[in-house]
Amino acid sequence: MFDIQEIRSQFSILNRQVNGKPLVYLDNAATSQKPDSVLEVWNKYYTELNANVHRGIHTLSQLATEEMELSRRKIQKFINAKHDFEVIFTKGTTEGLNLISYILTQKLKKDDEIIISYLEHHSNIVPWQLLCERTGAKLKVIPIDENGILQLEYLDQYLSEKTKVVSVNQVSNALGVVNPVEEIIARTRKSSDAYIVIDGAQSAPHFQIDVQKLDCDFFVFSGHKMYAPMGTGILYGKQEILESLPPFHGGGEMIATCSFEGTTYAALPFKYEAGTPNVGGNIALGAAVDFIEKVGHENIQKHENALLEYAQKQLLEIEGLKVYGEKAKRAGVVSFNLEGVGIASDVGMILDKMGIAVRTGHHCTQPIMEFFNIAGTVRASFAVYNTFNEIDLLVEGVKKAQRMLS
Repeated sequence: MFDIQEIRSQFSILNRQVNGKPLVYLDNAATSQKPDSVLEVWNKYYTELNANVHRGIHTLSQLATEEMELSRRKIQKFINAKHDFEVIFTKGTTEGLNLISYILTQKLKKDDEIIISYLEHHSNIVPWQLLCERTGAKLKVIPIDENGILQLEYLDQYLSEKTKVVSVNQVSNALGVVNPVEEIIARTRKSSDAYIVIDGAQSAPHFQIDVQKLDCDFFVFSGHKMYAPMGTGILYGKQEILESLPPFHGGGEMIATCSFEGTTYAALPFKYEAGTPNVGGNIALGAAVDFIEKVGHENIQKHENALLEYAQKQLLEIEGLKVYGEKAKRAGVVSFNLEGVGIASDVGMILDKMGIAVRTGHHCTQPIMEFFNIAGTVRASFAVYNTFNEIDLLVEGVKKAQRMLS
């Protein structure tokens, strides 16, 4: 049974006040708050288990290793990877995407093509631009319509034997638009042997992920957006692909043998996990998976969809308010502006005085803002602990901002 008050009781930070008002935290697309159970696991590592992993025969090292590898297996199940060694610990989505773009360097040559979409975060644009600079490859971009919906007929036009990479997000961080990644993958497989990369930073917190069913080659996401500590993330890659590609970083842990004459590399996953990992964070990421599965994917999705529907309905009753991506299928985000009101950050500052945390600006998606000919938006984004009352407070805050700024 879904009990919102019981869920909220697990997040101590939600009891605090901001500017003398109860905190209303609606910036979950930037980072989610962390349940006490996750923080307790993180703290337990540093107070009871602190040691490096995979390297020591002493008790603490063995226990820390067991806990981190247990977390890897939890994440394997969470995304339905075929093998636990296909799950690579990273610092987050950005590092995962940079890792992929770097190790694919030898697979591209001049005039090869990479396809991304207009809806991408900068972290799914810049690494591919850098890959183009290194190889002479060309970047192609799937356009959007006025609702932020991808125009997939352009994907069909772009796909060819020159296509080496197709990389898109599953959910837009700026608009919340849910992209038809299953269809994108199917169309790509039909017309090309390109590597398919899915940015799951905004989807992993909101609904069930099945990488085998998707049949993507790579899937990346961040821990801190799904109730885990910052500095944690996952790169999933198919075994045969990861084994065929070179390492990203060189150093400890990722070697099989090392001499001045040459080095051989460790088996997966350690080939891509050079140096000391974020052990406490990685273990706590497993605890975040436990939290999500205890609440239930279906419960989370149902509650968040209801919040989104209610928020959009209430906000659109405000005269002069525009929601971007209004007609698109969305998850967890409502992004809007008020006509005739300065800049989005002015609205955000007034909301902050009322204890309401939202994100304002371009959300690291400047091409989207340029498409809509705006500098930025006000973005309210939801998590499982948010309530309908908080949305009512948001709406009243937006009305107040409109009165003050008009």
